[in-house]
Amino acid sequence: MADDNITSKQKPSTGPKGQSGDPLKKKPRFNIMWVYAIIVLGIFAVATFNKGGKPQKTDWKEFREEMLKTGDVEKLVVVNNESVEIYIKPDRLNDPKFQKMFKNRFVTVSERGPQFYFQINSIEIFDKRLEEINAELPADQRVEYSVDKRTDVLMQVLSWVIPFGLLIGFYLFIFRRMSNPGGGGGAGSIFSVGKSKAKIFNKEEDNINVTFKDVAGLAEAKIEIMEIVDFLKSPLKYTQLGGKIPKGALLVGPPGTGKTLIAKAVAGEANVPFFSMSGSDFVEMFVGVGASRVRDLFKQAKEKAPCIVFIDEIDAIGRARGRNVNFGSNDERENTLNQLLTEMDGFASNSGVILLAATNRADILDKALLRAGRFDRQIHVELPDLNERKEIFQVHLRNVKYDPELDIDFFARQTPGFSGADIANVCNESALIAARREKKMVERQDFLDAVDRIIGGLEKKNKIISSDEKRAIAYHEAGHATVSWLLEYAYPLVKITIVPRGKALGAAWYLPDERQLTTTEQILDEIASALAGRAAEELCFGKISTGALNDLERVTKQAYAMVTYFGMSDKIGKLSYYDSSGQSEYNFSKPYSEKTAELIDTEAKQIIDDAYERAKKILIENAAGHMAISEMLLEKEVLFAEDMEKVFGPRKGHKPESVAPTPAPTPLPAPEIHE
Repeated sequence: MADDNITSKQKPSTGPKGQSGDPLKKKPRFNIMWVYAIIVLGIFAVATFNKGGKPQKTDWKEFREEMLKTGDVEKLVVVNNESVEIYIKPDRLNDPKFQKMFKNRFVTVSERGPQFYFQINSIEIFDKRLEEINAELPADQRVEYSVDKRTDVLMQVLSWVIPFGLLIGFYLFIFRRMSNPGGGGGAGSIFSVGKSKAKIFNKEEDNINVTFKDVAGLAEAKIEIMEIVDFLKSPLKYTQLGGKIPKGALLVGPPGTGKTLIAKAVAGEANVPFFSMSGSDFVEMFVGVGASRVRDLFKQAKEKAPCIVFIDEIDAIGRARGRNVNFGSNDERENTLNQLLTEMDGFASNSGVILLAATNRADILDKALLRAGRFDRQIHVELPDLNERKEIFQVHLRNVKYDPELDIDFFARQTPGFSGADIANVCNESALIAARREKKMVERQDFLDAVDRIIGGLEKKNKIISSDEKRAIAYHEAGHATVSWLLEYAYPLVKITIVPRGKALGAAWYLPDERQLTTTEQILDEIASALAGRAAEELCFGKISTGALNDLERVTKQAYAMVTYFGMSDKIGKLSYYDSSGQSEYNFSKPYSEKTAELIDTEAKQIIDDAYERAKKILIENAAGHMAISEMLLEKEVLFAEDMEKVFGPRKGHKPESVAPTPAPTPLPAPEIHE
């Protein structure tokens, strides 16, 4: 229909007077600015249009030629030695030349005069020039002048009153704006710098459509959050048993796991006002602004209680006090945190205000902020497991036209370590790839290519690589593939490629096991598999390259973690120098002696050296298979698990359902990058 394109603001009002849509329902508010504007316009109108009866300006030449020599002047009056007023004889005013002068100026001139005036520099010069003209005129046309001293009392009064009036009015305007809570003049005004920047959401007015159904997985987190929402909806069920609503809940988890999404769902589910603000919104260059905004936020929240206040990235203001060595005791962030602690659970009552906050750095938060009575609950939002990834895929595929035969379980198995944001990106990228290929729906290969694109970067098939470099990359990647295939506890290989992608010249994709504990044997196998690329270069070419940079970085961190964190070194013993609380972030001394530091270095180096020799031994024993894989990789550029099985046979501990069937590649979140 034709009216479908008319927005709600454009549609005419059809209801009766006083009902919704009636323009008379909302009367315009009185604004003092209109009074100021009317006064200013009135002054301009009086000054501009009130010229009736005033003499018209002329000059000496026109006065002499058109008035004095023709005998039209009745008398002259010198005013304050500055100007000369000209009185025209009444019977001469009807002369056409005067009518023409008056008509051109669109002004009514008084018949009693004066009709004209002109400025003079001094009365002596004027007197001399007038005498010269009178000497040339007949006696009956000569004109004398009189001198008059005048004082404009009104202008003198206004010259004093107007400046002081404007100054007083300006100060009254400033103080009125500063004292009015709603008169800040907008978010960017200097007077609103101490006001809260929180956005207020209401389910009905703001049309918030996100609910808990849109939050896939996170079953435990949703249960605790939904309990708070349920308390707001039906408080009697809890209060009759003596229960009290939690004052605060802190959402903790890695980036992209859905902490902010849960907060949006709370805003969509709860039938109470919802305040949303970021932790960085409290911080400003002005001293005291952060604490002022905290006070204003809770003041607004208490007025609308019961309500929910959500602070995203609270670590921006919640960092532990005394931890920032760059500032003194008057740190603005600490003052903001102190005010937040007082508002959350201080001397004053704070009933009816529930605080939600989200952070991925809970270890650096102040202990006073995390205690019971402020944040009663810490809700951990972790990376999704297999079943949760399947649910997340189903949520993000709602608006994607994909092949009905697409196996979502397969993609859930092939994406361990992916967060909800990563999965959303995969679904969106797959749709873009399918559209780029002129497809009508998203197919399986599009999803696989999307994961490849997100993890490894864009393929660079046209990148210039010499034949020697390409051969070295192939043997390097084949070394990874061979050793990982033959080691029992190494991650199962899925795909290897020598096609440049992103910054990597070659990459290997593995399928990590979703295990909660890792044994010493598993870590050692992973280190040996990572070092197999460097070992293959040394054995096959007798020289090494910089391509193992990523491998060496990773195994160094793993070896030091085994020694210093996990207590997996016999010489160091059952000691761990890991600080899960983050309290030693600014310590300048190590928690061990120099002798122990040397021993740690020795042990980490020994672990890496043993794993390297182990990888070389496996490659020497399986040199034929390694060479066969290398040559196949040079020919095809991409190999899958099926190609490895043809050369080495089934892998020990192999799980067929976890490997991608041919020919679809199965990229995973931990590619090895070789530069």
